[in-house]
Amino acid sequence: MILSEPTFRQTPTEVAPDTYVIHEVQHALGQPLSVFINSAVIDGEEPVLIDTGSRRNRRAWLEDAFRLVDPKAVKWVFISHEDADHTGNLDEVMAACTNATLVSSWALTERHTNAFEFPLERCRWMDDGVTFDAGDRQFSVLRPPIYDSPTTRGLFDHMSGVYWAVDSFATPVPGGEGAERLPLDVSQFDDEFWTGAMTMFAYNALAPWLRLVDPTRFGAEIARLSDLPISTIISAHSPAISGSKVAEAFEKMRALPEADCPPAPDQAVLDLIVAATSS
Repeated sequence: MILSEPTFRQTPTEVAPDTYVIHEVQHALGQPLSVFINSAVIDGEEPVLIDTGSRRNRRAWLEDAFRLVDPKAVKWVFISHEDADHTGNLDEVMAACTNATLVSSWALTERHTNAFEFPLERCRWMDDGVTFDAGDRQFSVLRPPIYDSPTTRGLFDHMSGVYWAVDSFATPVPGGEGAERLPLDVSQFDDEFWTGAMTMFAYNALAPWLRLVDPTRFGAEIARLSDLPISTIISAHSPAISGSKVAEAFEKMRALPEADCPPAPDQAVLDLIVAATSS
């Protein structure tokens, strides 16, 4: 059964030549905020799908993806990790993209086998640090500094300079249910909002272990990426980060282990939401 369609549909956006972000939008409960659930299409010589969206958004996701690229032309399907908002349409994608190789890893395969029957003869296991060729460009598999699954791997396109950061840099955006437009680039944010929103999301929804890390070692992990010629960061849960904002984003992330984080909404907030939606 396909669940109800999202109440807001955002047209895919081109963030670099032949590189498109597919958007699903999830509105925050009781707040004038929304969260993107993004994936990507790279329509190069050997087209690549990066993640497969959520099951809830299946109809729109398949329409958006296969308007951008013929499924028979897709050569690579890259799955960053096994969370449901990244693998929701993996069965449908692998059935439609009959010429595609699935880029996963041993750990991802082991953890997700209970939900997806991996066609092992069509898989390539690539962990952090592996580089592979895809026709006119080369990709490096590079784990982002922040993640909520040990299987997480990001993807850097050496040709375009676009880095798929998976869940890193996640931030809600202003505009809840009823909004006509949502920000598509972090340059549209107030700087204070961006810092606070990234901090809140990192601690409350992604990586509460940040408080435990050594800032120096964490900074070295960030430098592994910030030293690359990244032109644009695309994330599953953020507007695009480009130009001078790339360096700013890394600096904001570098500060996270010592940042103050607001508490997550508690039962009292849930009671208010239930009361408001029941009336």
